[in-house]
Amino acid sequence: MTAPDFWETGASGRRYSRAYVLAALDERYKAPPAEEWETSDFRCQELAAVVYLLTYTLVLNGERTRRATNWQSPAVS
Repeated sequence: MTAPDFWETGASGRRYSRAYVLAALDERYKAPPAEEWETSDFRCQELAAVVYLLTYTLVLNGERTRRATNWQSPAVS
């Protein structure tokens, strides 16, 4: 689902590699998460022919943050 050169910036500003993120997700979901994640206000805006900006609100442990993520659709032949 993610490109080989995927990376993300966390709330701390630290940059995380694809390998790190996938390993963290694998570890996180071995057991049900203790914290409750609430998401809302999803918006998707096309930036270019196959590039999109997704924004949303996340409430985690009572803290509300606005998040943004860019997505690129794979080329379809």
